[in-house]
Amino acid sequence: WLPSLISQRIDDMRAKGFRLTAEDIYSINKASMKDAVVLFDGGCTGELISAEGLLLTNHHCGYDAIQSHSSVEHDYLTHGFWAMSRAEELPAPGLKVRFIRKISDVTSDILGYVPDVASGEERARIVAEHAAAVRSRIAQDNPGMEVLVKDFFGGNQFFAFVIEVFSDVRLVGT
Repeated sequence: WLPSLISQRIDDMRAKGFRLTAEDIYSINKASMKDAVVLFDGGCTGELISAEGLLLTNHHCGYDAIQSHSSVEHDYLTHGFWAMSRAEELPAPGLKVRFIRKISDVTSDILGYVPDVASGEERARIVAEHAAAVRSRIAQDNPGMEVLVKDFFGGNQFFAFVIEVFSDVRLVGT
């Protein structure tokens, strides 16, 4: 699912009662839902619920962090936990939260250099070279951000993701 492509489905969604606009979901220049939904620890989603970075995710997504702070005296998996102040928040080393800041279609920058008669091996080499070049160029334009270039639709379309990564993740409640 690519939020940047939501405009292709928004008319059908609105006809079925959906009230948001495509720009409410994904906007490069304005605040949108893309700014509130995060990738939590590489596999789960989370929702930002405060301007100070408080976010929610499913219990199983934070299970390892909860378990690492649990002990016989403080069984947070069974009895829960709530930090009543910032000083009581428990750090979760190694856990990362990622915000997608921008998604760009870079297909022409990658496939535009692949000859129609390229063998599978030649195509893969050219794609890899140009994907690396695109990633490098976008990273230079977005210092401090992680840049991923991923293929979609069987390698027929490529998108670059500019991602802000936060590694100061702390357990506030469970």
